[in-house]
Amino acid sequence: MIDNADALFESAIPDFPMIGRGKVRDIYSIDNEHLLIVTTDRLSAFDVVMPDPVPGKGEVLTQISLFWFRMMADIIDNQLTSLTVDDVIDDPELCQQLRQRSLVVKRLKPLPIEAVVRGYLIGSGWKDYQDTGKVCGIELPAGLRQADQLPETLFTPASKAEAGDHDENISFDQVVDLVGEHHATQARDVSIQIYERAAAFALQRGIIIADTKFEFGLDDEGRLYLIDEVLTPDSSRFWPVDGYEVGISPPSFDKQFVRDYLETLDWDKTAPGPELPADVMQQTAEKYQQALRQLTQP
Repeated sequence: MIDNADALFESAIPDFPMIGRGKVRDIYSIDNEHLLIVTTDRLSAFDVVMPDPVPGKGEVLTQISLFWFRMMADIIDNQLTSLTVDDVIDDPELCQQLRQRSLVVKRLKPLPIEAVVRGYLIGSGWKDYQDTGKVCGIELPAGLRQADQLPETLFTPASKAEAGDHDENISFDQVVDLVGEHHATQARDVSIQIYERAAAFALQRGIIIADTKFEFGLDDEGRLYLIDEVLTPDSSRFWPVDGYEVGISPPSFDKQFVRDYLETLDWDKTAPGPELPADVMQQTAEKYQQALRQLTQP
């Protein structure tokens, strides 16, 4: 059984000012060039933070992101630095709590988009296709079924919503308007390249990456960097190959398990979120751990 007492719902670092508390991550300012990102065990679903943390989740997300950051470093620069929590925090007890779930990263200006990449027809893309024959305005062949692999990888960006709101799908032209043609094209091409490399790798490990989202940031010279998290169970839809079947929503390694449970409740998908049963939390924690093992262990 996973011990809920070890879970971290919110961090507190007295030495550094907090500049943001997202759905999952707490962000602190270290200096003009560096941020400290703490990935907590908070879980959000339908853009609402649930009241119960998932023990170990933040450590899993951080370790999976590190794995992919390193694998994709030849494609694009990323936010990582040579600094660790131990280099910037003096308190040994606090370091112990944060070490496996925190990154000291470059201070960059985030692009105001979510770079969403889809390889399979599922989720909001499947609903869109049923209604319009398209996904985010992109025409697709008739007769595709739920969870079908798409004829080609799709880049379907979204605007970043304020906390508590839902992201909205936008066109590539709108991305150009927001960030300029050079950065829009680079973000699209890099996103597809990373996704396709990761999807091929994960498939060999028994995992289908159905879709994912990336975030990018700029330095003072306008260079693009991969930031935030990469190809985690929070930012992606992971399916076990042995459970994959066209025509259904396949079982998953990610928080879709929690979403499916929430869909059975009489809840209007607005805050506050409902408390989750212990068995749902336990199984969710186990799914995160399984994804880490399957992707990263030799």
